[in-house]
Amino acid sequence: MYMDKLKLDGRVAVVTGGGQGIGAACARALGEAGATVIVAEMLPDRVEASIAELQKLGLKAHGVTLDVTKSGDVDAVAADVVKQHGRVDILVNNAGVAVSDVRAEDTTDEHWRFHMDVNVDGLFWCCRAFGRQMLGQGKGAIVNIGSMSGFIVNKPQPQAFYNASKAAVHHLTKSLAAEWAARGVRVNAVAPTYIETPLTAFGIKENPDMYKTWLEMTPMGRVGQPDEIASVVHFLASDAASLLTGSIVLADGGYTCW
Repeated sequence: MYMDKLKLDGRVAVVTGGGQGIGAACARALGEAGATVIVAEMLPDRVEASIAELQKLGLKAHGVTLDVTKSGDVDAVAADVVKQHGRVDILVNNAGVAVSDVRAEDTTDEHWRFHMDVNVDGLFWCCRAFGRQMLGQGKGAIVNIGSMSGFIVNKPQPQAFYNASKAAVHHLTKSLAAEWAARGVRVNAVAPTYIETPLTAFGIKENPDMYKTWLEMTPMGRVGQPDEIASVVHFLASDAASLLTGSIVLADGGYTCW
């Protein structure tokens, strides 16, 4: 049956940045589909809060503190997950940062390096570490969280460094997908519009003129919610998406239609 393809019973899923926003929604969605979820988050208090919430819902959840920019730590966590659970079937690379409204000429080395360290390097370290295990198993699914900003230039806020980092995520997704497809590992990405999370509070809650522009440029006339991205992630991680690899799924409320 088709709906059985969406079930994730018996699978082990790792969600980076799973303590809030899109990551927390993904952890819940995968857990509700039957997966054992490991929330990998840099801040210990977020790990504890996220695990408590998931377990309160009766879901199988565990947590680990992880800074994705430290490749050695990523390798160690990947090894520990396999030691504790025997395998890893799904990786959701959600950990990311976003500083906005900084012009290119005012961008500091720290701005640039911060975004590349987390959004690109950290994502690759996770793909490499967990991908090795999946390749050994002969099967796995990786879902990277990109952004519509990897396709377009946002208005009105300048954010060249963020846009560049997400464009890199998209092409890395395609590159890994091409390398690993014949070995049973699928790699896809979701490219969201503005989602109501702590990372977009600077526009939604603090800058009404900016928020107005965002809505005017979105045919649906609204921002998205974390669970709307989690639904796409769940699909891509499941056997229902068995033919998809190297796909960048735009979930942008029509923003790129114009």
